[in-house]
Amino acid sequence: MQKIVNGLAIFSSLISLTVVGAGGYVYLEKDNIIEGVKSQVAGAAAEAISGALPGMMDSSMPELPGATGGAIPSTPGTSGGIGGGTPGLPF
Repeated sequence: MQKIVNGLAIFSSLISLTVVGAGGYVYLEKDNIIEGVKSQVAGAAAEAISGALPGMMDSSMPELPGATGGAIPSTPGTSGGIGGGTPGLPF
């Protein structure tokens, strides 16, 4: 019976040391772990956005016409610009 109790005590000690060691490792390496996760998230987000962007652009851009109409003639006495030939304006 004593051998069983000693075996359980050794096993319990090993488990406790493993938990303390893993906690210490995580505590000491937390900054590196956080930076690694941040870079993975940023990379995944950039990949998702760049993958979705061409589809979004294709659906939102209208088709360009194959041909256009002729030029519209201007009326005499007007500049055809923004001001429409209003007296006193330079355009």
